[in-house]
Amino acid sequence: MQQLTDEMINDTAELFFPARLIPILRDLRGEPWRQLVDRVAKLPDTHPDTLAFVLMMIKLSPCLKCHSNNYRFLRGCALCSTQSIQAFKGTDLELIHLYREAQDEIQQYLHGGVAPLSLAA
Repeated sequence: MQQLTDEMINDTAELFFPARLIPILRDLRGEPWRQLVDRVAKLPDTHPDTLAFVLMMIKLSPCLKCHSNNYRFLRGCALCSTQSIQAFKGTDLELIHLYREAQDEIQQYLHGGVAPLSLAA
């Protein structure tokens, strides 16, 4: 597992979950989750699969409700995202299903499909 650095913890100016934090989530769940994180962490930030992971994290975490007066904002994205993955009540396969739904949503968006991404809070 990648260790949280002071820079990661104190970097609270992110608008949404940053792709650079994907590796720190690796060891928070079982093997299927680790395999997903390992695969996505190697991809560029602009790769559709990375975007899908970020979208999934935005939906799992309260990113859309986060602001500078929010306790989670003050703790930073690294701790918030770690807590969100650890607190997820479903199985790893359910979490991966959420990722696949986000993949589908990204693909539809990129191919001029339906409406904009569903980031409704």
